[in-house]
Amino acid sequence: MKLRRHYAALRRAFPGAGEQEPIDTTTGQLASIVDCTQRNMVILLRRMEEEGWLSWQSNRGRGKRSQLLFLASLDAILLQQAKEHVQKQDLASALRIIQELEEPGSRLQEQFREWLSGQFGFRSEVEGKKRLDVLRFPLPQRIDTLDPAAIHYIGESHLVNQLFDGLVAMDSAGGTIMPHLAHAWESDAERTTWTFYLRKGVSFHHGREMTSDDVVYSLKRLQRLAPDGLYSWVYNDIAEAAALDETTVRIRLKRRNETFLSFLTTNRASIVPEDLCEADGGCKFGSKPVGTGPFRLLGSERGVWTLDAFLPYFRGRAFLDRVEVWTMPDTVAGEREENEPPHARTFQVMHNARLQEGESGQWRQVRQSGTTCKFIAVNEIKRGPLASPDVRAILNRAIHRPHLLGLLAGDVIEASSSFWIERSDEMPMEEQGAGASYDIGQLRRELAQSSYAGQPLSMMTISQYAADASLIAELLEETGFAVTVSIVHAGAFKGAARMEADLLLFATMLDEHRELRLIDLYKSMQQHMPPTAKDSMERSLQCILSEPDVGKRRKQFIGIERQLRERHSLLFLYRKALKTAFHPAVRGIALESLGWVRFRDLWFKQE
Repeated sequence: MKLRRHYAALRRAFPGAGEQEPIDTTTGQLASIVDCTQRNMVILLRRMEEEGWLSWQSNRGRGKRSQLLFLASLDAILLQQAKEHVQKQDLASALRIIQELEEPGSRLQEQFREWLSGQFGFRSEVEGKKRLDVLRFPLPQRIDTLDPAAIHYIGESHLVNQLFDGLVAMDSAGGTIMPHLAHAWESDAERTTWTFYLRKGVSFHHGREMTSDDVVYSLKRLQRLAPDGLYSWVYNDIAEAAALDETTVRIRLKRRNETFLSFLTTNRASIVPEDLCEADGGCKFGSKPVGTGPFRLLGSERGVWTLDAFLPYFRGRAFLDRVEVWTMPDTVAGEREENEPPHARTFQVMHNARLQEGESGQWRQVRQSGTTCKFIAVNEIKRGPLASPDVRAILNRAIHRPHLLGLLAGDVIEASSSFWIERSDEMPMEEQGAGASYDIGQLRRELAQSSYAGQPLSMMTISQYAADASLIAELLEETGFAVTVSIVHAGAFKGAARMEADLLLFATMLDEHRELRLIDLYKSMQQHMPPTAKDSMERSLQCILSEPDVGKRRKQFIGIERQLRERHSLLFLYRKALKTAFHPAVRGIALESLGWVRFRDLWFKQE
């Protein structure tokens, strides 16, 4: 790496000289460029000659100049070194080379992306006499932890689904809860006491058999480690969990909760081994997770997470032998949240894909059952202009939805005014065209006559939604609002920092866990509601949790939504339909929660 940096410095010192073009210079001049002694410069030149990068003809004597000949372009050298690092599964070092040493105007990053995309997909490897079927999978997201109690990102959630299991599972349509680690269950008439009967012979990845003690420990651990985490309002309402014997668990709730079984299907309720979680204080479990899932973690060196098929998996071993998940920054993957990876045809399986014209015939597409809905929540209790409903109403109209949708044009972007209306053609016409009669002059006059006096409004979001926040800030500024955007880590978004913001831009996934996600959202929104509205929301949520009829629960959800819209404290932006595209050679496609493909079911037909 250091030698290449010295070569880059030399190459940049003679920008007008091409390859094979002689340059008259001295070792003293070259030494000053790389900031070393002449003796060391001679050694560096010799090493660069051995690499075949340059030719050096030394002429000794006072006043005599030697001749330097560059033989290799800087881009070619850097690209080759980056490739060597990737072959060693050291993507981080490869990225540093490309990003730090690339010349202005160079195509180096583009060339690297083109080459890198070809390294992904399915391949067969031979270890001894055994053939391994391997899927190398790019993930343009960060992975901080794979502890089910601590995950924040969708990519983390997907990998947790491959490594862990829960007591029960939900079908992709979200209508049926099925046996999983528990083969049966029952509840009392009040639906507050639940008894689960576990499968026998289910093994954790480290070889120990799972027992009811692990189930009890997993639930208590969740309460202890994540008291304010996702769905905490469910598991914090567990009054008691007890192992009646090795295969029987009884859970008693403080109150009736019709979403309890649904919660147990989420990866938050994954069953973890007590012995390993308690070892070393549990601090290593996030980087060395052990579950009962179809894959076990083999290692996570240099940002590459390697998963091996868990042979004794209780539902049958996976068809794939190994999955390599390469975490890649956006600058390399070229993937914003809404877009597919560049050169995606080589990836073989793409999530949230939008195919270009001419590519659809080469791919099969599955429209995922879930959608993502973007919205803005208003902090109603912060002192400032947005405490006024009239100012909130003007701000809502200033976010010109037709213009916003035009900037985000695509077949997967749709208008949205509800978490429950499934298609834009179900929306009332006045809501489909919300903002169509947009008159910026009238809005500016209304704003000038309101209580708003130019105070800067702060909009908070996470890095994945930074581009949306920027677009919305521009729309608001055109009307006369002053807006600043702050980006926080996903873990901090639900914390105390959000109370300092005026506007909170976020999204929720509308999938088989829609009820859980919306209750979690509304519980979070209660933090920045005035007391009367907060109490009313809590009463509505308790009615939902005690209502056994799905249709009646939906009406109650829509009632909450209507109140929030009327107060202009929940501003819908748009909905994004999700698609998964896959190469015809990929077989066994089955979509799990969040529309991700289950690795266990994948296999490849050799052409």
